[in-house]
Amino acid sequence: MMVTPIHFGKPQQPIPLFRLGFRPFFLGAGLFAIVGMGFWMAAYTFSLPVLPPHLPPMVWHAHEMIYGYAFAVIAGFLLTAIRNWTDIPTIRGSRLVAVFLLWALARVSLLLPGQWALILAGISDVLFAVSLCLALATPILQAKQRRQLGIIGKVLALMIGNILFYLGIPNVLPDGIRIGLSLGLYTILSLIFVLARRVIPMFMARALGKTVQVKNYSWVDISSLPLFLAFVIADVFLQSAVWTAWLSLALCGVHGVRLWGWHLPGLWQKPLLWVLYAAYAWLVVGFGLKWAVWAADVSPYLAVHAWATGGIALMTLGMMARVSLGHTGRNVLEPPTLVGPLFLIMVGSALFRVLFPLLWPSLEHLWIGCSQSLWIVAFSFFVILYGPILLQPSLESEED
Repeated sequence: MMVTPIHFGKPQQPIPLFRLGFRPFFLGAGLFAIVGMGFWMAAYTFSLPVLPPHLPPMVWHAHEMIYGYAFAVIAGFLLTAIRNWTDIPTIRGSRLVAVFLLWALARVSLLLPGQWALILAGISDVLFAVSLCLALATPILQAKQRRQLGIIGKVLALMIGNILFYLGIPNVLPDGIRIGLSLGLYTILSLIFVLARRVIPMFMARALGKTVQVKNYSWVDISSLPLFLAFVIADVFLQSAVWTAWLSLALCGVHGVRLWGWHLPGLWQKPLLWVLYAAYAWLVVGFGLKWAVWAADVSPYLAVHAWATGGIALMTLGMMARVSLGHTGRNVLEPPTLVGPLFLIMVGSALFRVLFPLLWPSLEHLWIGCSQSLWIVAFSFFVILYGPILLQPSLESEED
């Protein structure tokens, strides 16, 4: 009797989009940046009733840019970076699909009318954050790299801020909306500062030559975190305008020194470098404008949008553009030709949102509309340029 041998082949690979965390979350973030800003533009600029009534349009906009767009980019970046740091695979295939769908379900639910949709959004957002924390913590603990758990702490802080936001909507937690949005914004800023300190000097050395000396000052590294924590406490919990202002000025100086030390010849000829440098500069400007809120009666929204539109949006665009190339086997030193113009459009969006209202406040509504339009154009370019890259297999390996 002949027995047919059973041959076990390689496990079936998931489709390219779900082989590594950056793929679905970067594409999802890019698409949502277009759709979300489109809804906000329709509601704010054209006064169309396109958003559900359970949230004021401005509150919806702030929440979705922080916990929708930015959180998605963070998820994609960390799922990819931790795989590199630990050399242990992070979630892929069906598990990655499940986590991504939780994020997407929350975004869709917040666009639907009815309290049930709001409850569904809150549950989905919390489950997304919990699932992401577990997905990130597992390889870190397996690799015994406990020093990386600080990154997980920031993701947990985002989850807590989001919970506070949802509790503030029915006034279960008075002032929960303000606290939740502020904690979300500042947690993202703190995460950017940590990651930028890790990767930007390394990126510069790789792109400009190993002989390049990036200046990093130990006193800046030591002082920046406690100053930022004090700033968050003063602004979010104490609501002290004076302390917030002077701590902002101190942070403007500290991060300005770091930025000065990072400036190198040849930087502005490399789009994937100068975009990160310019984004960091916008973060410094944001602290200066936060001081000016108290010192010169400047609108607080200018500081917020210097951080959000100039800093976070530009930094995340630059990181998505770089990571998407590097982890699909493409040369990060030779990005697509239109990457530079794409970043310049995003810089224009920040200028229209921050500088022009500062100089000509009577035309603020016009400037905001221009900023919204350029934002949509920039992210449309990103999706067109990088969508095919994110959807196709890697050029180097099926494992990315």
